[in-house]
Amino acid sequence: MGDTAAPAWMRRALRLAASGPWPDPNPRVGCVIVAADGAVVGEGHHHGAGTPHAEIEALRAAGAAARGATAYVTLEPCSHTGRTGPCAEALVEAGVARVVFAQSDPNPDAAGGAERLHAAGVQVTGGVLADEAAALNERWARSVARGRPLVTWKLATTLDGRSAAADGSSQWITGDAARADVHALRATRDAVLVGTGTVLADDPRLTVRMPGGALAPQQPLRVVMGERPLPAGARLHDGPGEVLHLTTRDPREALDRLWHRGVRDVWLEGGPTLAAAFLRAGLVDDVYAYVAPALLGSGRAAVADLGIATIADVRRLDLVDVTVVGGDVRIHAVPAADEPSADGATGDALTRDEPDGATQRVHAEP
Repeated sequence: MGDTAAPAWMRRALRLAASGPWPDPNPRVGCVIVAADGAVVGEGHHHGAGTPHAEIEALRAAGAAARGATAYVTLEPCSHTGRTGPCAEALVEAGVARVVFAQSDPNPDAAGGAERLHAAGVQVTGGVLADEAAALNERWARSVARGRPLVTWKLATTLDGRSAAADGSSQWITGDAARADVHALRATRDAVLVGTGTVLADDPRLTVRMPGGALAPQQPLRVVMGERPLPAGARLHDGPGEVLHLTTRDPREALDRLWHRGVRDVWLEGGPTLAAAFLRAGLVDDVYAYVAPALLGSGRAAVADLGIATIADVRRLDLVDVTVVGGDVRIHAVPAADEPSADGATGDALTRDEPDGATQRVHAEP
């Protein structure tokens, strides 16, 4: 068995990895252990934070047959001790003769496994199907690189950029298909975040529902940010799972607290003031804008003041895709690569634009 077999085994490991959970604090990883005669003696994948890593699952399945075998792993084996021990050490102790991995570990706390394996006399080959492995964990890697959860801002507007009418009403700007699409995307994040103004004005549930209206089996953490108390009878308390109230107006503090809870992917559905605070702080990574072919002419804008006074300072986004969803249009965009860094504004933006006692009407899914 030579290097020509490596891509096939790695594809098998990638298929295993893809069955792991996301969102999760940890990446999705798969491992296949192949004996010298080409027989698979063990395989496994990571089932989420706190569970054995893929290499450990595969080694347990292989038992003594791991000695002298080759391990194909989609991510460089870790070299640190967290909730579980270092996988590089476990592979050495099991007597694995060769390790082939796809992607180098971008997490500095876990990297170094290749060096540990090489130092122990294990033959190491990296970079096999690295692009495929990186694509599988693209959002996790982006989150690790930033040291904070990724933030996706979702908004729904009319053609003239209004998120609510002059009387504050906002349900519904977009149609049923767009709202179902929002639920499908919300389900891929591990937290949904709004401001206290949204809770007071719209009383949303912030749950994920499947077609037909039933609650999805997995629900994101429901997070409310702001200093005002939450009503005891708010509908967000009715759904399954946890509600977290972050009594801060500082987006950076909110994300830091979520990061330390293991949150890696946030769906931001707050109103225009909260959105502006995150945008001004440079803390929005993706934008999903649902645009309805409708006009209001007045009412609340989709985003509050960004401190831009001239067209030369316009905040540019790079278009990812445009999709027709029912009778509406969904625009997916990301901050332009050549945009300057944000001005560092944090909680002050919220304090100026949303004083205690104010409410904001938004298009929050109920």
